[in-house]
Amino acid sequence: MLLTKKNLEDAKNQVYDTIVVGGGAGGLSAGVYLQRYNLSSLIVDKGKARSFWMQELHNYLGLPPDTPGRDLLKHGKDHYLSVNGNILHGYVEEVVDEGDTFAVRVKVGRNNSIYPTFRTKYIIAASGIIDHLVPLDDMKNVYEYAGYNLHVCMVCDGYEMTDKHAGLFVGSENSMNMAFGLSWFTPKITIFTHGLFEVSDEMRERIAEMGYRLIETPIAQFLGENHQMNGVELVDGTVVPLETGLISMGSRYHNTYLSNLNLEMQGGNLVTDKVGRTSHPRVFAIGDLKVGLNQVAIAVGDGALAATQIWKDMRKEAGPRPWVENRENQPALV
Repeated sequence: MLLTKKNLEDAKNQVYDTIVVGGGAGGLSAGVYLQRYNLSSLIVDKGKARSFWMQELHNYLGLPPDTPGRDLLKHGKDHYLSVNGNILHGYVEEVVDEGDTFAVRVKVGRNNSIYPTFRTKYIIAASGIIDHLVPLDDMKNVYEYAGYNLHVCMVCDGYEMTDKHAGLFVGSENSMNMAFGLSWFTPKITIFTHGLFEVSDEMRERIAEMGYRLIETPIAQFLGENHQMNGVELVDGTVVPLETGLISMGSRYHNTYLSNLNLEMQGGNLVTDKVGRTSHPRVFAIGDLKVGLNQVAIAVGDGALAATQIWKDMRKEAGPRPWVENRENQPALV
């Protein structure tokens, strides 16, 4: 059921078995499994998952390579709703551990917002990451090409850049190291710093030794047509032709709502076991939030693992279900 401001009362008055934060591929996968285990679940989705603006899911087994991410998400959402899951479009602001339950405070609506609190026994954090893009005055110019031939994931799209003239757009000297990995697919690399930081002499030497170009002049705009980027224009008017690009400017993990729980972290990632359980036994993290490979296929599997473990936990706690009527009719043992 799709929840809105108008029909939240019943949802506020029940204790869910699991609230899933994030309606991307991992969150929807978890939701489907939870519902099929006859557990009650609510997915709170802030909208526009990372995979939503991926124009082609090249690596997802069984789907045509040109399948847009939004199609996968639509099918996942329809599947989840068909097994009686609840979805609320909102932004989780805080999770408070109350002992046997968690209180989950959600902002609903951008205008005239309301802030309902829901309760749940388990949490699955599936809220993903937000990529830092090239900071231009006109960000629409970035989104015109991002997700098409201006990529954010080398694992996903390195193959698409094979032997092409590629721009690597970086936000720190550390991220310049991505050039050496990208060279597996193409050595024709031009690195753009957008003037955001000073490049050390050591890094300059490494880049020069490999023959890669380094451009530190800020970018004015991307150039191209029909969502296909074919170069950049610098602020001094210079045009640099390109055939493709990779943005490696870092990202922000959407996990601040968990800050009260003092979970174990490794860098920006949540540390989990093999089924996604964090250092809190009733909080799971899946997909991009946890340590590991950031891929849609991995997130989907993570969702299945986390939901299944929650079912096992709850099944163990509840014990086996007796067939009461049949038991009462059993003949007495002599």
